[in-house]
Parts: sequence; C-alpha cells; structure tokens
Amino acid sequence: RNTTRRRESPMSETITLMKSHTSVRRFKEEAIPQEDLNEILSAAQMASSWKNFQSYSVILVRSQEKKDALFELVPQEAIRQSAAFLLFVGDLNRAEKGARLHTDTFQPQGVEGLLITAVDAALAGQNTLLAAESLGYGGVIIGLVRYKSVEIAELFNLPDYTYPVFGIALGVPNQKHDVKPRLPLENVVFEEEYQEQTAEAIEVYDRVQTEYAGARATTTWSQRLAEQFGQPEPSSTRENLEQKNLL
Repeated sequence: RNTTRRRESPMSETITLMKSHTSVRRFKEEAIPQEDLNEILSAAQMASSWKNFQSYSVILVRSQEKKDALFELVPQEAIRQSAAFLLFVGDLNRAEKGARLHTDTFQPQGVEGLLITAVDAALAGQNTLLAAESLGYGGVIIGLVRYKSVEIAELFNLPDYTYPVFGIALGVPNQKHDVKPRLPLENVVFEEEYQEQTAEAIEVYDRVQTEYAGARATTTWSQRLAEQFGQPEPSSTRENLEQKNLL
C-alpha cells in the first residue's frame, strides 16, 4: 500500500513567501510598531539551535544617532534608512557564566565554537527576515559589519566571548526588485555523494546573473567570487575574535 502523502492543495503560503524573497535596501520613513517587532523577534527565537544553547544575541538599534554612527563604519544606506537595525552577535558570554556554575574550565576558543555561534545566529536571522516579510516589511542582511568588527564591538559594548556576525536592516519597503535567480538545483543538490562540477556551470550562471542585473551589472558573479576569495581575509574579524578570547 502506498502511504506517501500527496500534496493536494496549492503551494503553501510559507513556501510562496520564501520563494518570493528579495533584498530591500530602501525604506519609507515609517516605524515598525513594538508589537510587530516583538512578533518578529519571538519568531526568530524559535529557530533551531545547537543543543538549545541559543548562542547568539540581537542588538536592536532604532535611534538615528546610533544608526548614523554605524553608517560611518559601514556605509550602507539601508542602515540609516532602516526603521530598525538588528545586529546579530555570536554569543558565548552566557555560556561562560553557565559553564562556571559547574566547572572552572571554560575553553570556547576554536572553530567549533565559531560554527556553533555563527550557525545559531544565521538560523535566527533567517527566521527574522521571513517573519518580517510575512508582516509586509522588507530587509537585507548586511555581513559587511564583520569588516569593522573591532570598531563595532566598541560601538555596541560587546563583552568577551561575543562578536558581530551580521546585521539586518528592516523597514517598510520603498523599492521592489525581481527575485534574483539562484543556481540550478542540480548544481547544489547531489544524490548520495558530492558531484564536483566544471567551470562551465559557473560560466552558464554568470550569464544568467548578468542578464538578470541588466544595466546594473558591473561585474560577473564569478568576478565577485574572485574579489572575495582571491585575497587574504579582512583582518578585523580575526583581531576582534582574538581580543574577545574566541581564537
């Protein structure tokens, strides 16, 4: 007997929302009510988390003064236009306090701690954006905050065992783009084992991305890969991680 569940209804509202995501970088001068922010951030907390440690924190920035100070460090217009800017922080500071209830040894340094905190923050961040979009808001994830990790740690008074992972600028959208094309599914999903691809798959996707961008295209997708990974990593993240006793 075939007990496979058949989908008889149209695509769910959740999937439709997820597949219609676009980054929003320009916002109207409208606040996000506290009730909506509470709903968005409560939804963020329900994301999966390693051992339920919830190894992240969120700093909510609404004052224009603080947004302007952040903009001076990370000149992204979405930051100072946003109704709310959320800084997602990888956080083992709470873990240190909890661990010391039971042991004098606390060793968060290393790759595993960074993966735990970064993944926890990223999962909560994606929930945040989806929840915001479900309420009619828009936003964009800004990873460039890591390039000014030391300065941002000072601006937000980040203690030991914490570091900035990314930010999300949220607000009422004042722009609308078409959905950006992703790689074909067969380029990222492999049956049973990894299937390494040739450069041809990259070149094909370059053309797809360039066609999507149109007149806005200044570099190809692979050229941006070269810009990102063709040089040493920015030093600020590592410097801050060392200062905060995470490396």
